[in-house]
Amino acid sequence: MMLDQILELYGLNTNNYHIKSFGTGLINHTWKVSGPENYILQRINPYVFKNPEAIAENMALLAEYLKHTAPNYLFVAPIPTLKGERMAEINHKEYYRLFPFIDNSVTITEITNQQEAFEAAQQFGKFTYLLRDFKLEKLHYTLPQFHDLKLRFDQFKEACSTAGADKLAIAATAINDIYKYQGILFTYMQLIDHQQLPLRVIHHDTKISNVLFDQHHNGLCVIDLDTVMPGYFLSDVGDMLRTYLSPANEEERDFSKIQINEECFYAIYKGYVSAMGTALTPAEKEYFTYSGKYMIYMQVLRFLTDFLNDDIYYHTTYPLQNLVRAQNQLKLLEQFTRSENRFKKFIEYFSFKHDNIVN
Repeated sequence: MMLDQILELYGLNTNNYHIKSFGTGLINHTWKVSGPENYILQRINPYVFKNPEAIAENMALLAEYLKHTAPNYLFVAPIPTLKGERMAEINHKEYYRLFPFIDNSVTITEITNQQEAFEAAQQFGKFTYLLRDFKLEKLHYTLPQFHDLKLRFDQFKEACSTAGADKLAIAATAINDIYKYQGILFTYMQLIDHQQLPLRVIHHDTKISNVLFDQHHNGLCVIDLDTVMPGYFLSDVGDMLRTYLSPANEEERDFSKIQINEECFYAIYKGYVSAMGTALTPAEKEYFTYSGKYMIYMQVLRFLTDFLNDDIYYHTTYPLQNLVRAQNQLKLLEQFTRSENRFKKFIEYFSFKHDNIVN
């Protein structure tokens, strides 16, 4: 068995271990290896990550930096093979990593209370804060232009120009809505063109399952670091707002279930700001709410573009699924926008209260 061969490269006697699929990730395949010690084995998806070596080098650089600057931080780094290699490579086309399994830790797939949102936001903020002085030029871009909203909009326009008339007709309302919200794109372009936001070490995939909790659901650290690269806080905060605020996820077909939990927004803000502290710039605080619109809008573009391109990126299980996903996210964007003023007032009040306490 292939997986047995992989474990042998790490010096593990396969007779002593049991291998079972693990987790809900959609990109890489993951297994739990149970035995005298427990591990996580993961195969990198080469169709998404074209340069696995870049991921391995990024992780090694971050691990070394944190070992010296934050030795008590739990950074779950890959274990080297018996030959000292960062990955196990098979036939020059398959790449595997082995991680220690953190005992008494848990992951969750959906937010059930505000405290979990706070803990997750604090962990993602802490990760970026601890790496605030890391030299960004050392990091590889593992997914170039991953969260470039201008690129996603251009891809959408290209898809509209090549899609068949039937698809354009079915998606007409969603297409019109994308242009209705085009101000989100203009704001992004202004922020980037005028360099109003600092580049930071950003995780880029802040779904709740990428946070490791203890048995009492206190945050321990962030995991799944393949997408860590230079970026803007918009990506991490925006992805949390997109995926944590509604009990209905992007696969929900009953749009009446798509609601905004405003208390969850407040928890995310408090958690992220408590970890970032004074490292968070005034501009980042000003555009904290905008980050949610930015990420939701980007996901609308990506789903609708894939629908118009005949579903070549996202896996589908029924006809029109990517269109339904886009419509779902448009509903979320509508609901988020309705809450936007209350979010901004909360941030103003929170900042005023905090500044007065400090002074």
